[in-house]
Amino acid sequence: MGPIKSDASNLTSSACTRKTFTIELMSLAVENHPQTRSQLAHLTAQLDTFRQAGTFFRLRELEDIQGPVCTYDGRKVINLASNNYLGLCNHPKLEEAAIQAIKDHGVGSGAVRTIAGTMRIHMELEEKIAAFKNVEACVVFQSGFSANAGTVSSILGKEDFILSDELNHASIIDGARLSKAKIKVFRHKDVAHCEEILQEIANEPGKKLIITDGVFSMDGDIGPVGELAALAEKYGGIMMVDDAHASGVLGRNGRGSVDHFDVHGKVDVQVGTLSKAIGALGGYVCGSRDLIDYLYHRARPFLFSTSHPPSVAATCIAAFDILENEPDRIQRLWDNTAYFKQQLAHSGFNIGGVNTPASETPITPIIIGEGRKTMDFSKALFEAGLMATGIAFPTVQEGKARIRTIMTSEHTRAQIDQSLEILTTTAKTLSIL
Repeated sequence: MGPIKSDASNLTSSACTRKTFTIELMSLAVENHPQTRSQLAHLTAQLDTFRQAGTFFRLRELEDIQGPVCTYDGRKVINLASNNYLGLCNHPKLEEAAIQAIKDHGVGSGAVRTIAGTMRIHMELEEKIAAFKNVEACVVFQSGFSANAGTVSSILGKEDFILSDELNHASIIDGARLSKAKIKVFRHKDVAHCEEILQEIANEPGKKLIITDGVFSMDGDIGPVGELAALAEKYGGIMMVDDAHASGVLGRNGRGSVDHFDVHGKVDVQVGTLSKAIGALGGYVCGSRDLIDYLYHRARPFLFSTSHPPSVAATCIAAFDILENEPDRIQRLWDNTAYFKQQLAHSGFNIGGVNTPASETPITPIIIGEGRKTMDFSKALFEAGLMATGIAFPTVQEGKARIRTIMTSEHTRAQIDQSLEILTTTAKTLSIL
């Protein structure tokens, strides 16, 4: 792959016109509206602390298609930041399915699912996912976050207990808090510690829910789903897994961590996403028919959110067809991941395992430690032609800031090699290597 040009000539004239128009609108807004009122001065003060720490950021704008190489803020960069694991965001079959669904069903559903917004295509998608995951039923939510938060908060109450891995996703934490259940946190992937807690509360009334990520989004390590499922069975608990980053990545044809560990029938609640490897938008919950019917009645994000546009549902159906019929995509993903990790380690980067969990998936963190240095590294990488996002506190613990990289099936070997060259050269310039 040749050098990635990053000058203004990469922008089309229409994009330049749009940017100019946007800047003019922003200027007009500043002229016509006063600065932050004193009632919100505490927000300005907090933002100032972010700036002082070097962790303040602005959103980057994607100007073309989400791919291994794309244009952000007018600069053509290799993209190691997206969750588009299998390159399905712009797959022709998904595009065709979306266009046909718009022609057949329009652009919106017009209501929440429980009133008038359940279309036949929504049910087809849920049936498709349930069959794929080898469960009785499935319900689709508007996002993976709402699927987690809505499920945990609705199936438990204040008399119950939640045993949660300390590095579980924020959506799990929020759902646990909303449920008002008693929250017990076990050390990361520490099954013995989880069992200690179960023993301590064995005689307490109420249900016990064990919950873990299938793949942890910041470190890329795999949760001990099989062992935790065995614990849940031993102590009569409910087992739940969030497979957002395992969907389309682990298991046969991307069936997730339950399939990866072969614990079908032993995980009561499986949460997945349609927003990452599937290439579209949304989240889903799989389990028994009674679980799904209950969520229809009590999961607030489901009850009070308009259902997906039919084009999104059709896109997701097409994506699951591709998972079944194109397993080579997942193999390419893992081949690229193995090569990238090997080369990073050879170059001397800390990619986990030293005071942090070791990555086992296409999510590969490059541990820097200090927040400002991490953000400076990320900015320098972008200037050099590489999109690799800096992650700092509070998303990760203080002292464990990192560049989080994500490999996809669609990166070419030339693109991976150029990424490695940019990472190494920039790291040496900044005295990181």
